[in-house]
Amino acid sequence: MFIIAQPIQALADQIIKDAIEKRASDIHIVPLGKDMVIKFRLGNQLLQRFTLKKAVCDRLVSHFKFISSMDIGDKRRPQSGAYTYSYEGTEVGLRISTLPAAKSESMVIRLLPQQQQIPFYQLSLFPTTSRKLISLIKHAHGLVIFTGPTGSGKSTTLYSLLSEASNLIKRHVITLEDPIELHSDQILQIQVNEKAGISYASGLRAILRHDPDIIMVGEIRDQETAEIAVRAALTGHLVLTTMHTRDAKGAIARLLEFGVNWLEIEQTLIAVTAQRLVELTCPYCKEECPPYCYSLGSGKRGSVFEILSGRSLTAALNQAKGIVEDAPHKTLKDAILKGIALGFIKEEEYQRWVLDEQSY
Repeated sequence: MFIIAQPIQALADQIIKDAIEKRASDIHIVPLGKDMVIKFRLGNQLLQRFTLKKAVCDRLVSHFKFISSMDIGDKRRPQSGAYTYSYEGTEVGLRISTLPAAKSESMVIRLLPQQQQIPFYQLSLFPTTSRKLISLIKHAHGLVIFTGPTGSGKSTTLYSLLSEASNLIKRHVITLEDPIELHSDQILQIQVNEKAGISYASGLRAILRHDPDIIMVGEIRDQETAEIAVRAALTGHLVLTTMHTRDAKGAIARLLEFGVNWLEIEQTLIAVTAQRLVELTCPYCKEECPPYCYSLGSGKRGSVFEILSGRSLTAALNQAKGIVEDAPHKTLKDAILKGIALGFIKEEEYQRWVLDEQSY
């Protein structure tokens, strides 16, 4: 539907409030011909919500760029920024990114409710997996890698585990992130700022002097960060980090690509997890939900995990060396099939996440 003309700030507030009320995870502003459309991501669906005239939408994009400290005049390169929005006494973090298109700019706004904290026992659909995850942060030192595609819930899992480590185990936790997705009063968070000289590598070096028990590195994305993260694990710290790989075994290959030697990998790596967010069957609708079902959105998704640790991790390391060793473990395929059999997960999720995975 078209939105009636109104001041740009009021229009921006209307769109954000509507997205929060619908429990959308992302807002997409997409140029299409003479008009631009605004879409909401609800669960795994990207649904069109509003249509705007191009001139109005250009001003709307400029408004979001201004409040998130981007360069309004630069429309030729991608930019990213962040902003905190207050809604009914709660704060919602907005991660905003732009992408130059042929005739205009496309924008995506990710909504991150700051007070949203998932208890550790709800991290996975299956209680045994949740207990395995919480056991990982009880290690005194080592490297734990969380893998999965963008939007698979890795950050939510990390924050829940770090909150438990700070509250229950009384560990001193320091994070290094780009950007800080969820602000927490319980842990010390450091923002990566390349212009100020705080990169992942330099930030990690500085953190090591502050005697942390647990270090969370937002993402290992280059050789220098990988080497320092492994070195931190070798010197008696527990390091939690993320990587973008297809499965848990892929993290081992990535470490090797970054130049980390075998001995350091075997001495530090204690677990690798692969995570997916899957659509759950709706408790209110018998079959397919209408687009704006009450339970649609974050309430209709749950996490499933593949965890490599102990014997299964040793077998994966040996397999990477070319040594065949039989040590079966529960894969993502097994977790999804179990959820489908129990009636928790939609059957379509098997085709979406497993059918094309040749490694299974």
